[in-house]
Amino acid sequence: MKNWLVSLGLLCSSATFAADPGEYGNWAQWRGPDRTGLSKETGLLKEWPTAGPTQVWKIEGLGDGYSTPSFSDGKIYLLGTKGKDEFLIALNQKDGSKIGDVKIGTVTGGYGAPKSTPTIDNGYAYAVSSNGNFVCVDTATLKIKWEKDFKKVFGGQMGGWAYTESPLIDGDLVLATPGGDTATIVAMKKTDGEVVWKSPITELDGKKLKKDFSRAGYSSIIKADVGGTTQYIQFLNGGVVGISAKEGKLLWHYDEPANGTANCSTPLFKDNAVFAASAYGTGGGRANLTKSDDGFKAEPKYFIKKLQNHHGGMVLVGDYVYGTGGGSLMCVDFKTGDVMWDERSVGKGSITYADGMLYVRGENGKVALVEANPKKYVEKGQFSQPDRSKQAAWPYPVVVGGKLYLRDWDVMLCYDLKK
Repeated sequence: MKNWLVSLGLLCSSATFAADPGEYGNWAQWRGPDRTGLSKETGLLKEWPTAGPTQVWKIEGLGDGYSTPSFSDGKIYLLGTKGKDEFLIALNQKDGSKIGDVKIGTVTGGYGAPKSTPTIDNGYAYAVSSNGNFVCVDTATLKIKWEKDFKKVFGGQMGGWAYTESPLIDGDLVLATPGGDTATIVAMKKTDGEVVWKSPITELDGKKLKKDFSRAGYSSIIKADVGGTTQYIQFLNGGVVGISAKEGKLLWHYDEPANGTANCSTPLFKDNAVFAASAYGTGGGRANLTKSDDGFKAEPKYFIKKLQNHHGGMVLVGDYVYGTGGGSLMCVDFKTGDVMWDERSVGKGSITYADGMLYVRGENGKVALVEANPKKYVEKGQFSQPDRSKQAAWPYPVVVGGKLYLRDWDVMLCYDLKK
């Protein structure tokens, strides 16, 4: 394992420091505070120099991993490896120096590395390892408070690329997706892991589902108010589902965006409508969620086969969806499904929004700054990430505290985005 290094080549200290959350910001879970991929940062560069924004620091020694980092109270949290073991790692946001780590599971599944993003809440980190060990870790001591084995406790069923979900905290609950016929989705008390309800996604209104939804996909849960009813929305192997937040009852399902291989991207929600997409020849579309005396229904409105969003996600800015479809960046009218533009940009990749701009990270390591402009594609800078690993650059870019963070396997880079 390489030493932990800052960009100046000095050995990093493991000491903590007094952080100002106002200075460092918070991005304490998958896709930010609202799970939308929309950063609240302002005062950022609207155009990059030819070489890209200024690099602040670089660290090495994260081990293998596609885990996108989360940020809370001046610290960075992500998953990495040592040999065949997976660890929750804590770093200082100021310089990337290591605070410590704790083993949470073992490497398993395709691509052999952790992919989940930890969720940080009130002094605790919640994360799931590739092999389905769900942990609650005290961030002050980096010791496990409680843990649940998805397979042993819930009869969980994962896909070929193992567990990749990033847990959702909602009030006193933590939500996760073990998969399986008895507890496809579960709600637990975040303090001790006590099960509040288990949701078997096998039938709707007493009728057995025609498709199999029991296997966990690779997406993460979002919370939404649908027609006055609080629901959790998840993209499973059979399609997108909405379940009651109160008791976990299945309320509706939207099958069209699902493929039989891997459903990865987190769904988008707005105005009682859900938008989801996948790759492998499928595409993406919108379904309107309506409520009647008979319950909820997902009514497909449009579908775009070209929007082959694999696992890089999409963002909804105003009334427009931005995300990569296959090998290009696309802009789609959320209301009508009209494709506003379709440009090569940096190819297939992931996306984050901040201060009127799109941060698009190609899996080839290139990063582009693009206006969130539905009328035309306007690129305002592009650079190739240095110190590239041999792996695809799949972790999402994160914009927080005026900085851009890029994780690439064993390495993490920090860039200054302030004017």
